[in-house]
Amino acid sequence: MNNMTSTDHNQLTAVVFDWAGTILDFGSCAPMGAFVRLFDKFGVQLTIDEARDPMGMAKWDHIHALGALPRIAAQWAAAHGKPFSDADVDHLYEVFTPMNAAVVADFAGFIPGAVEMVNTLRARGLKIGSTTGYNRPIMDVVTPIAAKGGYVPDSLVCAGDLAAGRPSPLMMYRTFADLGVWPPHTVVKVDDTGVGLEEGLNAGTWAVGLAVSGNAVGLNLADWQALDKARQQTLREEATAKLKAAGAHYVIDSVADLLPVLDDIARRLALGQRP
Repeated sequence: MNNMTSTDHNQLTAVVFDWAGTILDFGSCAPMGAFVRLFDKFGVQLTIDEARDPMGMAKWDHIHALGALPRIAAQWAAAHGKPFSDADVDHLYEVFTPMNAAVVADFAGFIPGAVEMVNTLRARGLKIGSTTGYNRPIMDVVTPIAAKGGYVPDSLVCAGDLAAGRPSPLMMYRTFADLGVWPPHTVVKVDDTGVGLEEGLNAGTWAVGLAVSGNAVGLNLADWQALDKARQQTLREEATAKLKAAGAHYVIDSVADLLPVLDDIARRLALGQRP
């Protein structure tokens, strides 16, 4: 039987990545148009900023959170003659899943450096886990595209697989079991959303936020690169502040910048430090 020694507990065992805005879909753009079109179908005008705010949650929870916004709730009541209910969330969720699945392939390009980073981590002997706010039907579209591009994580846990999604730690607990890694402080969660970071923190892992590549800035790669340096820096600082407020131990632009952070976490673990 392979028993871990106390020294093993001071070494990294795994990195767990989110998907959209982290590994692929720079700017986490795929769900946005789908959420706006979804509510529009039901007579409610939703802005992109409103649609982005609960990003990272399971999509049922995301729709529920949008319906609870006072401006949206008032529009819904006016359009439908009754308050927004859980039954309405159920119905919208059923409509949303195929809408999102239909567009997700158009936004499945890798974030620059993502596949190379994963390969580097594997070469270091680390396991690669993944959790997502997407459900299985949506990931059934995404995973073959990612695999064709060279990304196949050792584990995939989707929203809806367990009794609760983010910010609960349940998807991370399933990931630990799938990967066979423990204790939690030997694992790093990498995510572009606050609830995704909280998922890791609540499970006892290190949490690394991605400021530029994901939902916090919310621009695709071309739009980001078109900005002048001063504007980029303003958006970077705003996004960093949001992710730090969610509890991130580190915030970087994208997964391409991850190695120095992992080296620092490894150094801290060797000193006996914990998240």
